[in-house]
Amino acid sequence: MNVKEYIASGILELYVAGVLSEKENEEVYANMIMHEEILNEVLKIEEAVLKLTSGVAPASYESTLKIIKEKIGLTPDNDLISLPESKINWFNYVGWAASVILSAGLIYVMISNNDLKEHIETVETEKEFLEQQIELAQDDLKEAENLLAIMRDKDIIAVPLAGQAAFQDTYAKVYWDKATNAIYLDAQGLPEPPEGKVYQLWSLTLNPLTPTSLGVIANFESDDNKIFTIENPNASEAFGITLEPEGGSPTPTMEQLYTLGVVSSSP
Repeated sequence: MNVKEYIASGILELYVAGVLSEKENEEVYANMIMHEEILNEVLKIEEAVLKLTSGVAPASYESTLKIIKEKIGLTPDNDLISLPESKINWFNYVGWAASVILSAGLIYVMISNNDLKEHIETVETEKEFLEQQIELAQDDLKEAENLLAIMRDKDIIAVPLAGQAAFQDTYAKVYWDKATNAIYLDAQGLPEPPEGKVYQLWSLTLNPLTPTSLGVIANFESDDNKIFTIENPNASEAFGITLEPEGGSPTPTMEQLYTLGVVSSSP
């Protein structure tokens, strides 16, 4: 028998903990008698366990035995129960088991608290996100109400822009506020521009025909309502929208004229 391998196997710890079968206990006991090194190792394990459990172990072996007898209906002098003599005070392991259960309970509480904390943090995050969405919705509503008020203003000039040539299905509308030199372009009737292309809005005078760029619509794809506010200090007689290379063009590409509309003489 290899004593060192036997000690390293962990069976002695199980023996001290009292979880081996009767046959296994007998084998360990026999090996303790035969090998002093095994006996010493068992004593070391017992000593270590007792140090850990001394604070919670029952103080009296006799009092514990008395309680057990009373619980099962035996008189204190009844000899039906006999416990073998042993160097191991097994009732000390009640304290050891209690400490293990207490530790497990504390771990469970810590895990539960962590789970609760994470849940609270998740709820707070969701609440903040919902509040942000409500705020954005309120801002969008205010913006929509402002735009609606502008479009209904009797002094605003509305200029429909009809589809041209190969782009008959397209359309747009300009709302021009001469008092503030602002244009509100409703471009909902335009398709998304191809990659590398942008729409460009032009202010036109008709005689002679002179186009003036009012800028490109760089954020067309990302704008959901497709209404854009543009400054226009020009004495415009018409408005047109062309498709141009990214960054815009100094003059309109007439082959890519999508929409065109003439300003009415009266608002």
